Amino acid sequence: MSPHSQPDGHEPHWRRNLIVCLFGSFTTLVAMTLMLPFLPLYVQQLGVEGQASIARWSGVAYGATFLSAGLVAPLWGRMGDRYGRKLMLVRASLGMAVTMALMGCATTIWQLVGLRLIAGLAGGYSSGATIMVAAQAPRNRSAWALGLLASGVMAGNLAGPLIGGILPTLIGIRMTFLGAGCLIFVAFLATVLLVRETPRQSTTGVRIRAGWADIPDKSLVLTTLGTGVLLMVATMSIEPIITLYIRTLITDPARVTFTAGLVMSAAALGSILSASPLGRLADRAGHGAVITGALAVAGILLVPQAFVTAGWQLIGLRFLMGLSLGGLLPCLSALIRHNVPDHSVGSVMGYAISAQYGGQVVGPLIGGFAAGQMGMRAVFLGTSVLLLLGAVCNWRVLRLSPPPP
Repeated sequence: MSPHSQPDGHEPHWRRNLIVCLFGSFTTLVAMTLMLPFLPLYVQQLGVEGQASIARWSGVAYGATFLSAGLVAPLWGRMGDRYGRKLMLVRASLGMAVTMALMGCATTIWQLVGLRLIAGLAGGYSSGATIMVAAQAPRNRSAWALGLLASGVMAGNLAGPLIGGILPTLIGIRMTFLGAGCLIFVAFLATVLLVRETPRQSTTGVRIRAGWADIPDKSLVLTTLGTGVLLMVATMSIEPIITLYIRTLITDPARVTFTAGLVMSAAALGSILSASPLGRLADRAGHGAVITGALAVAGILLVPQAFVTAGWQLIGLRFLMGLSLGGLLPCLSALIRHNVPDHSVGSVMGYAISAQYGGQVVGPLIGGFAAGQMGMRAVFLGTSVLLLLGAVCNWRVLRLSPPPP
């Protein structure tokens, strides 16, 4: 069915906007994640001494952006509802371009951490792009469009560290930050020149405050927000122990980090490949069915991961898990889009993004604590139980929910 035949008030320029958002999200994520391989080296250059202190400050500097971004995501979503979503993308790309370039000029660790905090406050391009695509795409194509955007985001997360492992040896760390700022500035120019948005009528503050009251099925929206948190907790709880777990499977110490990288990349690659196809399936078969099925399959796949005996087994299982979870966030976003009034989409999506950031913070803490107290296998099995409970909860709520208007 052609999306033009759906009189659902979608933005006429949604396809071009999707392409720009895809490009902008990919480039900004590349720029933001390419520092991962050399961040500890830069922290050391800024005067931090001792391996423990370098590791601690590297974690603080990297996590600062996610902390501040999670706090302001609902605000930017609400501002986008009121003043236009293109403006939010322009603000985010320009703010990130400037702060990223300034990171290359830092002379103390406090300046770096402060700039990372500002990057989170001022940035959020991929989050804004998700809100724009969710609000503008036709409802019968929303999960597909969001899946395509999610593939670009995950590809940026995957390509960034690879590029960051090469550039500093060629041009130096400080010039790499400057290059990242220039890359984001290209996304800024593309957004300014190419994104089109139908002029919005001013929305009164009363109507925005009444947005939650206008949602017909609050339990469904709350379940969707909770599922986003659960997904991030389940994903990030495994990340801190991957390398340690690989060490128990491989006798050659030189292969541990390489295999751990393959394990992490396998899950990301699976998600990149499946996000758009699962989104297309959800548009046809229903978002709830895909969400429930993805959680159930991922929960089942976690059980054998706790009992693997070789690295290649874990690589294969993580790839399959990435395939199963790739379309989950796009489907959650599409479900919000279908069940929230247009004037409140940005606000609710902002809360969803903020909740996901919270899951990214809590997940590693839970995983690290559980591994230390009960062993690494307990992390896989406990995460499996969480995902299966999430599948049951979604099935019950979605079964009782009326169809969206």
